[in-house]
Amino acid sequence: MTDPVEHTAVPGAAGDVPTRDWLDIRAGTVVDAHPVRETPRHTFRLTIDFGPHIGIRSSVVQVNHRYVPARLVGRQICAVINVPPRQVGSLRSEVLTLGMPDSNGEAVLIRPDGRVPDGGKLF
Repeated sequence: MTDPVEHTAVPGAAGDVPTRDWLDIRAGTVVDAHPVRETPRHTFRLTIDFGPHIGIRSSVVQVNHRYVPARLVGRQICAVINVPPRQVGSLRSEVLTLGMPDSNGEAVLIRPDGRVPDGGKLF
């Protein structure tokens, strides 16, 4: 079976570097989560521990009714850690938390299938 997705090179990179080599995707554990009042419903600020080498980073995510802040604490997620920070209202989002749409178009956060060390890199 062939992959129907065309892999693009990073703009300005020498040679054909697949996007997956350019994105630094790591696992981290949510240590704090709370709703963001000045944004649309179901927007949370997550504080994520990526281990001793990367540290604590924040992410602002728009999710849905499937997620409750208290139940996100302790859960591992996957995020791109080498993106520029983004301002969301009065908050700074330092990483891009990854998700995919379910059959209704609602966000489902991406996480490891089993427990991995915080800061573990996707390969």
